[in-house]
Amino acid sequence: MNSSLLQRIQNKSQKTQKIPVRLLLVVPFVLQIFWAVGLVGYISYRSGQKAAEDMAKPLMTEIGDRLLKLLRRVGFSLKMFLKKIWFVLFGLVIANCLLWGCQASTPLTVKPAPLKVAFTSFVGNYPAIIAQEKSFFKQQGVDVELIYGDFVQSQQADFSAGKYDGIGLTLGDFIILSANNPNMQAVLVADETNGADVIVAQPDIQTVADLKGKKIGSNLGGFSEVFVTEMLNQFNLTTDDVSLVKFDALEIPERLASNAIQAGHTWEPFLSEAIKKGARPLFTSKQTPGLISDLVAFRNETIRDRPEAIRSFVRGWLQALDFWENNLQAGNEIIAKKLNIPLETISLDGINLTNLQENQRFFKADSSNSIYDFAKIYADFFIRSGNVTRIPDIKSLFNSSFLMIFAQHLAL
Repeated sequence: MNSSLLQRIQNKSQKTQKIPVRLLLVVPFVLQIFWAVGLVGYISYRSGQKAAEDMAKPLMTEIGDRLLKLLRRVGFSLKMFLKKIWFVLFGLVIANCLLWGCQASTPLTVKPAPLKVAFTSFVGNYPAIIAQEKSFFKQQGVDVELIYGDFVQSQQADFSAGKYDGIGLTLGDFIILSANNPNMQAVLVADETNGADVIVAQPDIQTVADLKGKKIGSNLGGFSEVFVTEMLNQFNLTTDDVSLVKFDALEIPERLASNAIQAGHTWEPFLSEAIKKGARPLFTSKQTPGLISDLVAFRNETIRDRPEAIRSFVRGWLQALDFWENNLQAGNEIIAKKLNIPLETISLDGINLTNLQENQRFFKADSSNSIYDFAKIYADFFIRSGNVTRIPDIKSLFNSSFLMIFAQHLAL
């Protein structure tokens, strides 16, 4: 038994010896060190926070006190400073309102758009070119944009559509156009032709009587048809005796050369071209005095909204006419260069450019050659031929006020 007890004691002793004594001594000390360091670190962190707060609060208080002292030193308390800032801002707002108010009460100067006026390249319209190139329009106080074209009906359609403010056209075209577009008035008679409108024919046609059964080119539905009809009437022919074919004046030379027509109505510069191709003059407007004249017309809204511009246009036109009459060669050169046409094709033969006095005569209803009388001739013809069903009141289509005011100005 004693030996058994002794054996167990020895076994326990061996097990006990498996844990080193050094480990048993070191571990407690290490644990104590970690605990102590951690505690000291935590206490230091909390103390640092508090110390920083304690240092920051006095610093912020000191800065605030110094700022207030500085403001008081220059005469401001914080309340007073904010109040003065408010007054400054309020003053700026009031000044800005007054500034805008003054600007609003001052009318803005806006340069008006130029008057857009369309013309054909007929000699009676050439004063517009001189007025533009010599700056007569600008001298009179208006900017003008001239648009040239020789397809009469397309040009008139553009005018009716509102693309132009004004247009140069014959009295006959003006009357028939007014049936569909009464929104216009003629303000100036540019010219009356006395031979400038010509019926040219192939060389084998010697007289108007020879036209029976032939084709005649004419701008149907306008003054050209009236002119051709008047020619036929003078030689006891009617439109039933010929075939009228619709062509513009610029097409006549080529159509004659190709035998598409045997005669046609045209004017310069197309007349010279037709003669070069072998055609010959057969009948002229000298044989129908007063029948053909050219006008300048403007849309009613332009007359209403820009009367001074139209007045300046009329003055510039008449100024150019006076220049041309007194400087014929110089005027012709200006026109030839602008239109890029031969100088020799520009001629005033067979045309009377109407000045101020002649315009005043045309616009008098009781005159022997009143524009109203010739207008009625056209109106009656177009109604009889069925081209239109009605024409506006003739007198409502003409406005002589711009001429009369100009005449009064010259008389002063």
